[in-house]
Amino acid sequence: MYQGAERDRKKYLELNEADGPVFKIKNDPRFTKLGKALSKSGIDELPQIVNILKGEMAFVGPRPLPLEEEGKIPEEYRLVRRQVLPGIVSPWVFIGYHSVPFKKWMESDLEYVKNKSLFLDLFYLLKGFLFFLKSPSVLWKEACFGQ
Repeated sequence: MYQGAERDRKKYLELNEADGPVFKIKNDPRFTKLGKALSKSGIDELPQIVNILKGEMAFVGPRPLPLEEEGKIPEEYRLVRRQVLPGIVSPWVFIGYHSVPFKKWMESDLEYVKNKSLFLDLFYLLKGFLFFLKSPSVLWKEACFGQ
């Protein structure tokens, strides 16, 4: 995103495609071409490994939300989501990402927390890794052609 993108968020509230108290725009105009390609490929998540090493995040878990959005989600979801560390890889990414209704997203988080296991984490890590492997062509296409 360009510098000051969070400040400009209010300009784009009417473009919000997510239901519920979250803000998602599939083709967010605040992204630069390179930023969009990095986001689509998942490479933009690599710096989060620092947070994993610090013990503040996990590889798998509910996606962290901006504090403003976190405070708006129903308490029943917030309390369960906080039982585990937030993660880079989250189940809702694989069920539709931007197109998933808020309630289904939160239910997938609750289901993950309820059934958390080493096997489940390995399953989502493998899915995430496979996505990452297929994404270099997406990154190149986006960076060069802006598609």
